[in-house]
Amino acid sequence: MKVREWDPRTASSAEIESLLDTLNAVLAADLPDDPQWQDSFLREYQSVTMPGERRISWVAEEESGRIVGHANVLLLGDIGVVELFVHPSVRRTRLARTLLTKVVRRVYDEGFSSIGVEVVGGTPAVHFYESLGFAREYVETRSVLKLSTVDWLAVGETAGSVSEGYRLEYFPGGPPDDLIEGYAVAKAATRDVDDGDLDLRPSSYDPQRLRDSLACLHGRGMKPYIVLAIHQQTGAVAGLTEVVVPAQHPTRADQYDTIVVPDHRGNGIDRALKARMLFELRSAEPRLTEVQTWNAPDNEPMLKVNAELGFMADREWYEYGADVPELLHKLDPKT
Repeated sequence: MKVREWDPRTASSAEIESLLDTLNAVLAADLPDDPQWQDSFLREYQSVTMPGERRISWVAEEESGRIVGHANVLLLGDIGVVELFVHPSVRRTRLARTLLTKVVRRVYDEGFSSIGVEVVGGTPAVHFYESLGFAREYVETRSVLKLSTVDWLAVGETAGSVSEGYRLEYFPGGPPDDLIEGYAVAKAATRDVDDGDLDLRPSSYDPQRLRDSLACLHGRGMKPYIVLAIHQQTGAVAGLTEVVVPAQHPTRADQYDTIVVPDHRGNGIDRALKARMLFELRSAEPRLTEVQTWNAPDNEPMLKVNAELGFMADREWYEYGADVPELLHKLDPKT
């Protein structure tokens, strides 16, 4: 087994295909109800990053050239964020540990002191990271909405339930530039809430970073859909919801932020936003069959809204963190 640093931008089509085969084997073993990934924009998904961020990747391959393991680390802010998977046929061979050692050593050499990873509950990764001393810092519950079960009449009524004085506007691909500043102000309204999240997928709160974020999504093959609630008297963005449809799994969309600015809460904005989004997705993405979302267990208002729309809790998602020097010493005691 050979482990080497790998650049998806210059990788061969055969390597991309082999990576996809292993990824789908992992999904079939660990998340059998999730859709299989497609090769559309997979290269871009692995390589495109936000300005100021870097992603470094490694692959493990057999003598035949088949890729059976992959790891990458996204260096952002003051933390390195790991993604790692190995083919089920080579689990329990210490390959995951070998890949992680490569990642941690590079993060250490880059001067980072913290490392984080998202782990799906109920998978072997939980024991793997906990056995190495990763600390569980944050828990979310994933919920999935099957569009075939949606009561579209009720959703239509909900979409129109926003209070007088507000209007909803829908923007496939992202809002126009004249609304970006208001969009950023609305997203920043909740940025000071300390919920324990490690910010492994940080939101963007200023206009230019939002522009960069939207461009990054498009570059990775992930189409954003935005619905904004506009306060008609002031023109301010009172609320927003974001859904992204990835080219890599176009039958299941990812819910991103849903935010209502505190001064505008209590007007039915959150329900109306999400209901309007579902209606727009129904016509804009005919292949779409499901939407998945993540919420902290104590976010009762949003959990209630999701339940009303038909989302069903699926499984827990964990964020783990570790100190880089300590982890490197554990992985490689000679360090």
